[in-house]
Amino acid sequence: MRFGRTKQRGDPVQERIDCLVGSGTTVTGDLTFAGGLRIDGHVEGDVIVSPAIPGTLVIGDGGSVAGDVRVSHLIVFGRVLGTVYASGLVDLRISAQVDGDVHYGAIEIEKGAVVEGHLVKHKTAGAMQ
Repeated sequence: MRFGRTKQRGDPVQERIDCLVGSGTTVTGDLTFAGGLRIDGHVEGDVIVSPAIPGTLVIGDGGSVAGDVRVSHLIVFGRVLGTVYASGLVDLRISAQVDGDVHYGAIEIEKGAVVEGHLVKHKTAGAMQ
């Protein structure tokens, strides 16, 4: 399954899904992953990419995360209730809602996306708190 995004020059965004939290599924507790993860259900806890391997998190239209997100790249169609720390690209689509600060390396925000918090650009590339 692909994310529906074309890879651009110098863009290391993960292009495949290695794991899926399906619609109707709730995960309680922190979730650590490597590669590509798509959440169409709900996660009540932090979502963290493995420090050894960069990874992309996609939060689908009906998906939500109630906790902090610490990833290399993030694509949001759904909702995040917590602080986002992304060392690379944050892509907020039209239906995205983030209730928390967003720390990013690069950011794309479609008209209609909502951020209830601060946008904080990393001073150095690849820095993740």
